[in-house]
Amino acid sequence: MFFRGTATAAGSMVLVIIAAIAVFLVVKAIPAINKDTVNFFTYKEWFTDGDQPKFGIAATVFGTILTAALALLISVPVALGIALCLSHYAHRRVATTLGFVIDLLAAVPSVVFGLWGRDYFYEPITDLSKWLHDVFGWLPIFGSEGPYGKSVLLGSVVLAIMILPIVTSLSREVFLQTPPENQEAALALGSTKWEMIRTAVLPYGRAGIIASVMLGLGRALGETIALALTLGSVFAINWDFLGPGGITIASNIANRFGEANDVGRGALIASGLVLFVITLIVNMGARAIIYRRREFVGGAA
Repeated sequence: MFFRGTATAAGSMVLVIIAAIAVFLVVKAIPAINKDTVNFFTYKEWFTDGDQPKFGIAATVFGTILTAALALLISVPVALGIALCLSHYAHRRVATTLGFVIDLLAAVPSVVFGLWGRDYFYEPITDLSKWLHDVFGWLPIFGSEGPYGKSVLLGSVVLAIMILPIVTSLSREVFLQTPPENQEAALALGSTKWEMIRTAVLPYGRAGIIASVMLGLGRALGETIALALTLGSVFAINWDFLGPGGITIASNIANRFGEANDVGRGALIASGLVLFVITLIVNMGARAIIYRRREFVGGAA
């Protein structure tokens, strides 16, 4: 009874903290939004100084979702491949060592990734951007003629490397939990190792894969310093990945909070409230998908 009461109190405290954060954001954001002279949700620019403040989150929300989606598109296939290699192909001693190294990557501060991406990944991304434009320039996403460097592509690549260890570690643990009898049954029926993975391992771990991807997405949506150092900070809705530009809610807060006036700080907190809501929606959606998947597996059993 004591343990149950303690666990219930701890779980309830999490809800209380989330509610307190939401109330704080709303209270701080409302005065600034009331002073906004344009539509907060559709305006693209950010001018909080002056007698008539004009600011909106359209460009920052677009940049947040775009960079996070591109980072997932880059990192998830690589992460799943590494996880499968560590769980079913690599020698156990090698897999343990590599798994430990990958786990250590998750502990590297984001500012280190940001500085590394800005100083050492700048030239390779510039060369890659030129090549992509020369070969695939007929596509709008690769249509920019430069200058190249700080861009959505650079920020997304750095972000993909940051979320790679999260998705890899969780997916590896999920794959290792696959019942041995399921794998042995597939092999006994004449399946190759890849066919066994495709028919026994991946379906069993689908809910865990979704959970790991959603956790990586949550990290990508809220990343601040790395993107502040690698994006071009241009308030525009543009599908071009290569040109100078890109802005996210978190990077905009990091770049502007220190020098913002009262209205500016309130406006940044209001944008943080939007990011808070987006993150809640993503996590609730992930939980719903996982819950439905578990119901399906339980019903099939």
